[in-house]
Amino acid sequence: MNTIVITGADLAPQALQLLQDFEIVYAGKAPTEEDLIALCQRHDPVAIIVRYGKVGASVMDAAPSLKVISKHGSGTDTIDKAAAQARGIQVVAAAGANAAAVAEQALALLLACAKSVVSLDARMHAGHWDKATHKSLELGGRTVGLVGLGAIGLRFARMADAMGMRVIGFDPFAKHLPAYVTAVDLDTLWRESDAVSLHCPLTDDNRGLLNAQTLAQCKRGVIVVNTARGGLIDEADLLAALQSGQVGSAGLDSFAVEPMTEGHPFQGQPRIVLSPHIGGVTSDAYVNMGVGAAKNLLAVLASQATAAA
Repeated sequence: MNTIVITGADLAPQALQLLQDFEIVYAGKAPTEEDLIALCQRHDPVAIIVRYGKVGASVMDAAPSLKVISKHGSGTDTIDKAAAQARGIQVVAAAGANAAAVAEQALALLLACAKSVVSLDARMHAGHWDKATHKSLELGGRTVGLVGLGAIGLRFARMADAMGMRVIGFDPFAKHLPAYVTAVDLDTLWRESDAVSLHCPLTDDNRGLLNAQTLAQCKRGVIVVNTARGGLIDEADLLAALQSGQVGSAGLDSFAVEPMTEGHPFQGQPRIVLSPHIGGVTSDAYVNMGVGAAKNLLAVLASQATAAA
């Protein structure tokens, strides 16, 4: 029986049903490269479903029968795609499977920043009543700039439009945008946005996209939301911009190094709302991503079998 390695501790029952003809091997919640190499050497899987950890060339070389690496989600930056291509291994992603979940998290972070939800909650629990001194930001009529207009970005755009926001976006690959999204270049996006939300994959070209230079081009007091990848932001530059007031507040669900370690400079900052990269972690998205990952790898294996016949 052919084997599939899951770089996690579980998979949705609906996905397992699709994969019932395979032996399933779990790597655990936090697999190291050494863990994955050992599992691949022991089981020689035909496929890997990537939930946690990284899959690089050494893992691929430990699995000579490996034909496909399927991402449990949409972001494939933890997979060495060049190494996979060189070895004839296909990389596929469950694009859009967690779009609703992540878009909702982005909206939650935007609202939390604009309405000071976290700080007001803390003040209330401490016995304060700040009605006379506090003013929230009204988002209706303001401009939100989206970097990335894939399934997640467009889902978020629809919600922002429903709130009466003007939606502008940058995505060189997006086509046939809805009427309520205006495509702009990045310089325009930085200049005109009252809030910036990141919804693009992390690549070598856009690493550190939000940095001292680009943040300085934004409106003073801009809100920054990131539910994509932490590497898109230069964290030291963002912190400096927050402390200077150039950035009004930030809602962050992803970070350069995960999990965030104790003593990270963002911890304790009053105008940063943090969540532990859980934007796509809902019961619905868990099923959608698992089923999507399973269907994608089965499609690759079927096409390869057909080509070999």
